[in-house]
Amino acid sequence: MQSATASSITRAHCVAALMNRGAFSEVYMVKEKKTGKMFAMKCVKKKQKRDLNLENEIAVLRRIKHDNVVGLEDLYESSTHYYLLMELVAGGELFDRILDRGVYSEKDASSVIQQVLQAVSYLHENGIVHRDLKPENILYFSQDENSKIMISDFGLSKIVESDIMSTACGTPGYVAPEVLAQKPYSKAVDCWSIGVITYILLCGYPPFYEESETRLFSKIMKAQYEFDSPFWDDISESAKDFIRNMMQKNPSMRYSTDLALRHPWIIGETARSQDIYYSVSVQIQKNFAKSKWKVSPDFLALMLYQSRFRWFNFQKTPYFCCTAHCCSSSFHPVC
Repeated sequence: MQSATASSITRAHCVAALMNRGAFSEVYMVKEKKTGKMFAMKCVKKKQKRDLNLENEIAVLRRIKHDNVVGLEDLYESSTHYYLLMELVAGGELFDRILDRGVYSEKDASSVIQQVLQAVSYLHENGIVHRDLKPENILYFSQDENSKIMISDFGLSKIVESDIMSTACGTPGYVAPEVLAQKPYSKAVDCWSIGVITYILLCGYPPFYEESETRLFSKIMKAQYEFDSPFWDDISESAKDFIRNMMQKNPSMRYSTDLALRHPWIIGETARSQDIYYSVSVQIQKNFAKSKWKVSPDFLALMLYQSRFRWFNFQKTPYFCCTAHCCSSSFHPVC
């Protein structure tokens, strides 16, 4: 980590635009003066109780380099801030690109999921579990029509040695049954999330939907979902088979990323070319408005109340604000 001051950073980089602002961080588009390359710079205020979680995210980012993963290019530290120089990803979010396409098929969805699987397979091979895979964390690298997919947001990721974890975190709707059931879990939770994302990409709505979080969690823990008519009538049996294998309730029977990458629907043998844009786009707009299906501030509180959760100590656990929370906005675990 390089020591820096604000002036030394601005000597090396020209700030082009503010991209995002949060409670404890800001993200700028910057241009490296020496090379002319564009980057995203995340500026995070130093807070002692939050630094441990940030250091965990940095440790993950330093360990990975893959074509489909948003990379950490450099890291600076001043007395007041951390500055993360990140690869600039400017192609937009997954749903936005689907809505802008006008034409969309199973083959398009298969191509997206194949790239996600390649990235997550790389993470798993390097001892990293993402733990918060969802459409908002799947981005396009550029505005090009054939732009590659990029996986982002490693705030909840975990470097694992034993392949077994116990901290409950993630986003409601994408969390695997074993996490909600308070069981020890493995990297298989990422494969479940990819199954949920695949389901959504083919119909435009989530496999589990309930107004009550209690009923939502119950459905997830039972793996209780359907391929509803008429939305799934034109979707291939191969696509449904892929989803069933990714969303197996029993994690030991669930597809690994390696198995998933060999499935006929993923390698392009069985994914249909039929245009499903209209039905999918209508449902995406209906079910995934920016304010919908986000993390509930009562997620952890509800689980604590229902199941006597014992994994967190409210007084001793540090907090760091990141783009995806596994619990309320006033509490965030070092997972």
